[in-house]
Amino acid sequence: MIATTSRPSRPAAAPRAPRDGACHHLPRARGRAASTALPGVLLTLGLGLWGIWRDGTMWLDEMATYEASRRGVGELWRTLGNVDAVHGLYYLLVHALFGTTGDADPLLVLRIPSVLAMGAAAAGVALLGRRLAGPRAGALAGVVFALTPAVQRFAQEGRSYALVCALVVWATYALVDAVATDGRRARRAWFRYGALMLVACLLHEFAVFALAGHALTVPRAARRRWALAAAAVCTGLAPLVVVSRHQQAQVSWIRFDTGMYADTLTVCLLGAGCAVLLGRLPRGPVKPPVGIVRVALPLLVAPVGVLMLLTPVKPLFLDRYVLYCLCGLALLVGGLLDRALRGRRWHGIVAVITATAALVLVVPEARQLRDPAHRSGHADAAATARAVRAVGRSGDAVVYMPTHHRGWVLPTPDTVARLRDIALDSGPDASHTLYGVEAPAHVIRARMTAESRIVFVTDRSVGAAGRAEPEATKLRVIQSLFEKCRTWRGHGPLVTLYARPGHC
Repeated sequence: MIATTSRPSRPAAAPRAPRDGACHHLPRARGRAASTALPGVLLTLGLGLWGIWRDGTMWLDEMATYEASRRGVGELWRTLGNVDAVHGLYYLLVHALFGTTGDADPLLVLRIPSVLAMGAAAAGVALLGRRLAGPRAGALAGVVFALTPAVQRFAQEGRSYALVCALVVWATYALVDAVATDGRRARRAWFRYGALMLVACLLHEFAVFALAGHALTVPRAARRRWALAAAAVCTGLAPLVVVSRHQQAQVSWIRFDTGMYADTLTVCLLGAGCAVLLGRLPRGPVKPPVGIVRVALPLLVAPVGVLMLLTPVKPLFLDRYVLYCLCGLALLVGGLLDRALRGRRWHGIVAVITATAALVLVVPEARQLRDPAHRSGHADAAATARAVRAVGRSGDAVVYMPTHHRGWVLPTPDTVARLRDIALDSGPDASHTLYGVEAPAHVIRARMTAESRIVFVTDRSVGAAGRAEPEATKLRVIQSLFEKCRTWRGHGPLVTLYARPGHC
């Protein structure tokens, strides 16, 4: 008999994944994510491009962007040492854009970055909503974000607010990613979070208030890492804060605006109401480590609350400074609509009726936003420059009160070249400022009293513009020695011709 020896059995081989196995699910996942973001992105871009020229009008802050970014890098750097350091990085980015676009339409070049940035913000909102509450919630949040009037407005502004909004949204996405993962991926997510928040803060330092919302979002287990990332952001921002503190006269004009505060608080209450309803409606299948309410509500409320609490010390609240808070509202409304559509039949009916009513209300506002007059200061730079030229005649003096109203004519200097700017001591380029440096009050008084005709460019509430010297001096001289001849009332400041009796 031949003895047989049994061979040791081999362990069963693990099933081998196909060579392109990773490629089977990644494209599908990315495709599903893209389909979630696409409605909001396309709607945001479409609304951003609709009426983007606005008949060639600019508002005063856009004119500051245009003037600063068209200067050379060295000259711009010296200007930022005197004024607008808080917008310095944005001006440098727009300067580089103007340098690469050549003879393209400057108004389009000025505003296209905001359109694209708001589209990126819409994508971030949609993908964040998808991660926190599911694909439909994400898609709805992106659409709600696109339809928000303030989003439509600042998608067409040549300022940093849309870009800051996009960076804060994607930083929030990185934060959620960091909290939900571990290991190397978590470290990369924390790095992205810190980098995105730092760039957002360098573009506008009030983006730092988003950290207050994130502090309330982070679970206890991740607070140490978040604190390290937040400390790095604040450290990187510190030099800009030091410089901008010496330029705080730029925000001295901000006052307590009852209407703006009330509107903002109403939005916050609306978001809080959505959060309460989200807690009562049945949850969906998506159960992330951080829920949608815990992410969205602090992002909506905390930055606004911190900035408003500073009002007794120094009013600094403007809704555009915390534009990114609206991302929190869009997430809450999108999540609520998704839950309502998933619930009982009448929930869905109420959700559809509510969404339709909101759309009906938003469309007229969207049309009004494209009106050239519907901007801060009812801005129309070109019309204002033409009015200054039409009201005066060659050789007349022109006086701007306050000084920043000179910005209305800076984009088209040839329009008013025949008038004499008698209050100006040093021009914007020579003084490395945005609007130039004016002579002392006693010099302005002497120059004005020597004139027989003066074109006066001022705010519609003339008294409010003349509170401080030398503005008060301009107002006293013009009211005591001159008589009003004629006034141009259009979209912008008040342009009035004053003359000595008998010289109108």
